[in-house]
Amino acid sequence: MSNHINTTSTDNSKLLLETLKHYFGYDSFRPGQAEIISKLMDGKDSLVLMPTGGGKSLCYQLPAILMPGITVVVSPLIALMKDQVDNLTRQGISSAYINSSLDTQTINTIFSRLSQGKIKLLYVAPERLTNHYFIKGLSDLPLNLFAIDEAHCISQWGHDFRPAYTQLQCLKHYFPNVPIMALTATADVTTRKDILTQLALNNPHIQLDSFDRANIRFTLAPKYDGEKQVLGYVRQQGDDSGIIYCNSRWQVEKLTKYLAACGINCAAYHAGLENDIRAIVQEGFTKDNIQIVVATVAFGLGINKPNVRYVIHFEPPRTLESYYQEIGRAGRDGLPAEALFLVDEKDITRIKKRIGEGENKERVKVELQRFAAMNAFVEAQTCRRQVILNYFAEYTEQRCGNCDICLDPPSQFDATIAAQKVLSCVFRIKEQGDINHVIDILRGEQTDKVKTLAHNKVSTFAIGQGKTPGYWFAIIGQLIHLGYLQQDIEQESALCLTEASRFVLKATEPLMLARPRLQKASYWQHKHQQKTYDRALFAKLRTLRKSIAENEDIAPFIVFNDATLSELAHKQPQTSAQLLSITGIGEVKLTRYGQAFLSLIKEHNQ
Repeated sequence: MSNHINTTSTDNSKLLLETLKHYFGYDSFRPGQAEIISKLMDGKDSLVLMPTGGGKSLCYQLPAILMPGITVVVSPLIALMKDQVDNLTRQGISSAYINSSLDTQTINTIFSRLSQGKIKLLYVAPERLTNHYFIKGLSDLPLNLFAIDEAHCISQWGHDFRPAYTQLQCLKHYFPNVPIMALTATADVTTRKDILTQLALNNPHIQLDSFDRANIRFTLAPKYDGEKQVLGYVRQQGDDSGIIYCNSRWQVEKLTKYLAACGINCAAYHAGLENDIRAIVQEGFTKDNIQIVVATVAFGLGINKPNVRYVIHFEPPRTLESYYQEIGRAGRDGLPAEALFLVDEKDITRIKKRIGEGENKERVKVELQRFAAMNAFVEAQTCRRQVILNYFAEYTEQRCGNCDICLDPPSQFDATIAAQKVLSCVFRIKEQGDINHVIDILRGEQTDKVKTLAHNKVSTFAIGQGKTPGYWFAIIGQLIHLGYLQQDIEQESALCLTEASRFVLKATEPLMLARPRLQKASYWQHKHQQKTYDRALFAKLRTLRKSIAENEDIAPFIVFNDATLSELAHKQPQTSAQLLSITGIGEVKLTRYGQAFLSLIKEHNQ
């Protein structure tokens, strides 16, 4: 069966735009989408690299509506499949999923509907496509496309290696004439080549869109009291949704317990939890019933929640691909979001050691190279967005103006006196304290340890009380990097003087250090203040959306996302025709939800 639409090019473009508006509520395509769709409808294979939130799904959902036959979408998670199908159904697009949550009778009913042409999109997990009987069932259906989401999982060099994905090369064997579209948000050059090879794509159209997520602010900060820093940050964000990434299950549980005890609505998510508990957490987060998820990378693929306003890395990921994939879960609705990275040299040292203990020496070598790139990002003194984009071979000379380096450019100052205070303190306490203990002494904190060791009696007690803990942490970190201090791992990371520290204590010449770049208030808040919409109305619209979503047992963003609500609160439409002009409202959603939102807007203005 042909995939082509029998119209002229002009008519075809008009039909695509009309379909886009009718079902999805958009007046125009984002960059790259129209070309991808055109190539697909000509029957070409394709590799699509677009940033998270860049509109990848629409590249196969829209043509699936227009083309005869069925589009099979390979999706990694059951929860994601359900969200996608719920969303498509409310846009008037017939779709279904088949996964382990369904019984045999339900699956047979879905196959019957597929054979009758009543379903346009079918979502399945990669493991399902390795089943002989399932493949046989598909071979009797009119297929027009395999869309493989999260395609970086296909590559052994991808940051989320998943064995079932590597077996998808069977699709070209069983269905040689059905186009394949591989989609991902992050893949370096090596991973891209591996995807093309593994899937055996035939002369594919390759769409490499900008990796830039300009709405996400990159902020790196020294981690000197991690739990309290996270708590302070989260409280500043109010009711906004966020994700906090840790490297271990133990750290996830510890941080979740601390935040919950402080009154934060949060939940833990990691591979050690039972499947039912993980499903409850993911659903609660998606439906805005859980504000924050503290997670390992197990909370990764398929997080389809557009209104995540921030992602915090409590510990560093192993690769820039992982980092960029994880922060990409923030701001998918295009509104301002932030990626906060708390940096501690001990975390970096520990990860290097763990990587080096791997048995596969070739893989260890590659992983160390990739972690070196991650570390270079941390240590960058230039625009952080430039570092990331250059890593993904999207070279740019323009600074972003939306990262901590651009907002607060590093500079040097004469730090001789500050360094002498630190070194003298280490000397006076006879090298008996770690970084945090030395900072407590400098700032005059009467902690139990300070009092027990009588360190509140030394001459350096409280000589640095005019500076914040973050300031002293930054100074001490540089002194360690420059070799004036060492950490004795065998003595609980106690700070020790080195031979070189004598020259600083004697002040034979000025010691120039980077000025501590402490978080300004502007870093740790997104720009709600700059928005022109009616915030009181926006709050009412969110409440209405939540009520509708609960009644329909769906995620709130499936009704309308935050970007649509903010536009409603700004333009305040009074008629159905005006409502249709709002981005994200098509005719199907207008019919379903329009009257309720129009009534609320009118009531608000009375």
